[in-house]
Amino acid sequence: MAQRKENIVMFPLMAQGHIIPFLALALHLENTNRYTITFVNTPSNLKKLKSSLPQNSSIHLREIPFDGIAHDLPPCTENTDSLPFHLFPNFFESTLSFKPHFRKLINGLFDEQNGHKPVCIIADMFFAWSAEIAQECGIFNTLFVGGGSFGFACFYSLWLNLPHRDSDEFLLPDFPEASRIHVTQMTKFLRLADGSDSLSVFFQKVLPQWMNADGILFNTIEEVDKIGLMYFSRKLGRPVWPVGPLLLSTGSRAGAGKEYGISTELCKNWLDTKPCNSVIYVSFGSQNTIAASQMMQLAMTLEACGKNFIWVVKPPLGFDMNSEFRANEWLPEGFEERIKDSGQGLVVQKWAPQVEILSHKSISAFLSHCGWNSVLEALSHGVPIIGWPLAAEQFYDSKLLEEVIGVCVEVSRGMNCENAVRNEEKFKGSSVKAMEQFLDAALMMKKAQKEED
Repeated sequence: MAQRKENIVMFPLMAQGHIIPFLALALHLENTNRYTITFVNTPSNLKKLKSSLPQNSSIHLREIPFDGIAHDLPPCTENTDSLPFHLFPNFFESTLSFKPHFRKLINGLFDEQNGHKPVCIIADMFFAWSAEIAQECGIFNTLFVGGGSFGFACFYSLWLNLPHRDSDEFLLPDFPEASRIHVTQMTKFLRLADGSDSLSVFFQKVLPQWMNADGILFNTIEEVDKIGLMYFSRKLGRPVWPVGPLLLSTGSRAGAGKEYGISTELCKNWLDTKPCNSVIYVSFGSQNTIAASQMMQLAMTLEACGKNFIWVVKPPLGFDMNSEFRANEWLPEGFEERIKDSGQGLVVQKWAPQVEILSHKSISAFLSHCGWNSVLEALSHGVPIIGWPLAAEQFYDSKLLEEVIGVCVEVSRGMNCENAVRNEEKFKGSSVKAMEQFLDAALMMKKAQKEED
């Protein structure tokens, strides 16, 4: 009789930058052939995810209800993709409504498995309330942060030490290792926060609850992100496991709800015509864009510099990110035609096959918003990053890359990433060890409970 596989329940925030690393982790755990995975999210997000799973995947997708209208969100809002920034506080507050539904879902899994409970719940960092449900049920509980520990250490400290209005530059009282933070490295929400606004209230309620988890997983690498890991270990008094880099293949990323504006084959064919280290790749991620005036200036600069480039464009700030891109309004007159005729550049609307682009020998640099998924993909393929942070913890990711790690050959070659995921007979990388330690901790808790019973 085949041994029953232990079940792991995973529940990410409904945002592309959270779902993608969660899915990468789910596929990694499934590939160990030791666990079944229950992946929880809202109906429309699961519908998009379904096509991204390999045909032989046994990951179970479980719906959880969500009523955005009840929280003053636009109809059918189940993801942050096209959500205006001013509605983000409403969105974060709305996630607290998941708690009773998630409790019901977990209890339902007990019934389905004849009382056999999951070995672990891996919840989003903003779903720290899940620890209460896990403890009620005697289930090992971890939070998963899809970003780097340094960036989120800054984020965590800034929101718990409000306000930040006395000086343009200051040290974080509980994270002096981060050196000085400048006011320009904070979002508008954070600059205005005083502890009584809705976003402050949400974060000051949720972030301290991280201490209730049995541990924290980070999609990062110990060798390049030690300072942030040390902060959380000290601050929370909980195990901290760096298990990255967890990256999706292009096929899985495309299935995760994104439509490419160019085929992988066409993109590769264009890159094949360019010399080694001659192409700049420009992309600001799934949730971010720049102002129309900045877009116009960037286009003029790219054309004038004479370098080859691939630029992934989205409607500028203030416009619906999912709407049609109006090149005649937002780019210089004749720009697309000129760069196409000269062969200098490709302008790609919507999405591009980023992993394939970054892994191509013709790419010389990546102009990026410094979102952590993009950072890991760039470092894993040895591509130097030109930082243009735009929101959230991106400012601190950029700070880590520039001030802590430094723009050095070793980092840009991605050697630390390669060593971290090596799993050989006589050598286990830091991320491999961290993943094993986390899984062993979850299994040990369940074994101890069985012995008590």
